[in-house]
Amino acid sequence: MTQRITDLTLSVLACVAAVLLSWPFWRNYEYWPESHLAWWAYFVIGFVLAVYVFYVFIGSLRILFLHDTQEQAATTTDKAKLS
Repeated sequence: MTQRITDLTLSVLACVAAVLLSWPFWRNYEYWPESHLAWWAYFVIGFVLAVYVFYVFIGSLRILFLHDTQEQAATTTDKAKLS
């Protein structure tokens, strides 16, 4: 459970960083559509999707590193058996 909370926190922080990095491009409100509600819905939905993508990416990265660790351990065990 702690791992999921950590992953979710990292995902939210990464998305907040992405929004802050893009701030200069949309902060002058030059591209606001007729409906401000639609624009806010666009940002909220995009933020939630970005959090999900970061969350899945972090989980996949953890699995990749786990497989690499297991492969290295198996290689070390095989070398020990040959000696």
